[in-house]
Amino acid sequence: MAIPTSRTHEAARLQFFPDLCNGCGLCVQVCKDFGIRIVDGKAQPAEHPVFGCIGCGHCMAICPQEAVKVEGRCLSAADLTGLPGPGTAAGYESFRSLLQRRRAIREFHNKEVEPELIDRVLEAVRLAPMGLPPSDVHVLVLDSRAKVRKFSRDFCTYLEGCKWLVSGWFLALMRPFWGKESDTLFRDFVRPLIGVYTSAMARGEDLVTYDAPVALYFYGSPYCDPADPIVAATYAMLAAESLGLGTCMLGGMHPFIQNGRAARRFREQQGIRFASREGLMIIMGYPRVKYHKGIRRSLAAVDRA
Repeated sequence: MAIPTSRTHEAARLQFFPDLCNGCGLCVQVCKDFGIRIVDGKAQPAEHPVFGCIGCGHCMAICPQEAVKVEGRCLSAADLTGLPGPGTAAGYESFRSLLQRRRAIREFHNKEVEPELIDRVLEAVRLAPMGLPPSDVHVLVLDSRAKVRKFSRDFCTYLEGCKWLVSGWFLALMRPFWGKESDTLFRDFVRPLIGVYTSAMARGEDLVTYDAPVALYFYGSPYCDPADPIVAATYAMLAAESLGLGTCMLGGMHPFIQNGRAARRFREQQGIRFASREGLMIIMGYPRVKYHKGIRRSLAAVDRA
């Protein structure tokens, strides 16, 4: 029984090499599908795995003898890489410094971002953890100011046809069904947001993506863990920050393009393959402003059991 994704519906295959196996059992420890056992001092497939191999690759990555290989679910032994040495890893203070220096940037120099920097950001994104391999995260890459501006114009044209969603009669009709919180969200956030987006674009001003040189839209397939696009987008933001680029997460666009025929037409027009439960756009470019202070943030609660 394999867990399906948009990329595969089959379980991966485990291949064991008894001549290399020393029976250490590390592969058994890390396989949370319980798909490996030790018999007579050698690793072999278990009779009753939970799902069938999902292709996480943990058994290959931990085996010191290279006595197990995984094939399938977009994974093979060729995908194994060496690990950087401990001395190359960022320490906590340098990592915290990166986080502390990061600010949301919506003001960019009129300079395109080099393709190799975009590639480096995407390479970091490929390292992001996922709920279930192989990754079902999709990325729409808008790699020039002209492409980003066209997306924003198209989005505002689409929004013009959605204004009935925030009309007084519709909100009054829906309030008994979706409750006080959703009603407040639509009246105090969604309705003003649509107005700001469309009126600014009519004046030739882009407040959707702020004329950014690059925009990356992260979304998933219907099979995707809802958290995966958000995790991938966070990796992209931090990678871009490490490369000297300013970034900003934009969540206002995604909910508008998920439901209905008009939303489907917009997605098809932009090359977006699926509706997605969660999604996020990251804009990036060379920052035109420099902040001199950070802001100490807080959490809603930290409850220690």
